[in-house]
Amino acid sequence: MDFANMDRRQLTMTGSGMSVLLTLHFTFPLLSQHLFYWKNPSQQKAIAVIILLAPLHAVNSFVGLLDTQGSKPLFLLLTSVKHCYDALAVATFLALIYNYLNISMSNNVVPDEIKGREIHHLFPINLFQPRSAHLNQQTLRLLKQWTMQFVIIRPVCSILMTALQIIGIYPSWLNWTFIVVLNLSILLAMYALVVFYRVFAKELEPHKPLTKFICIVGIVFFSFWQGLVFDILVKMGYIRSHHFWLDTEHVGEAIQHVIVCVEMVLYSVLQQYAYHVSPYSGDLESKLRQRKY
Repeated sequence: MDFANMDRRQLTMTGSGMSVLLTLHFTFPLLSQHLFYWKNPSQQKAIAVIILLAPLHAVNSFVGLLDTQGSKPLFLLLTSVKHCYDALAVATFLALIYNYLNISMSNNVVPDEIKGREIHHLFPINLFQPRSAHLNQQTLRLLKQWTMQFVIIRPVCSILMTALQIIGIYPSWLNWTFIVVLNLSILLAMYALVVFYRVFAKELEPHKPLTKFICIVGIVFFSFWQGLVFDILVKMGYIRSHHFWLDTEHVGEAIQHVIVCVEMVLYSVLQQYAYHVSPYSGDLESKLRQRKY
């Protein structure tokens, strides 16, 4: 492969394609390890769903890069599937946290040893919630509702946006309406997850909670804001067509696709630590060593 004779488009496509392959290279061995050491199905099913986020985003962005000047409906449908999967992953992540804490998602029963912990709400949440609250069944249910509203709003908005764009009824004001609704939904869900992390940090410590939160928040939430920033920069004229091989109309989304392809490599590497198979492989590996010797 002669990189020296490649133009910008070829170099970009090659680099993005290699990034996708690296993401798959890091993700599927981790997935296969969990399938091999299938010891705790309730947790490992959730882990399997979550770690597939990175390759899904990478493949979707690469298809979008290939299709930037091509047929929009295909990419819109794939993006809609990705957004629905994002919602599934967030719901699954919350279920995994509940499982780690041994709390029932349906009953929201708070164990006695952590009941009454103080929660300090930040601005602007403290405008419609008390600045300080104590952890109980009601506050736990509220945090779950704040997270789960994204699980409903994200796919509904995505399906509506896709359908309206395909049939050609998608004015600018409607696009910005969806963006505002999604931003509010994302902010509330992310805030709830941060509160979960702060309140249960001690109990979640053995499960490497920080890296898990970084992965889910980075892939699902920050990717959305990143794309929004590029759209704004294009409209303001800071990103122009001479920065890429595409016209101004497509250059912002193309740059977003390239960056997402690269970022998913980093997240897939981080997931090797966040969702390592060692908590589930210990007993079996020790037995295999004993047989060997």
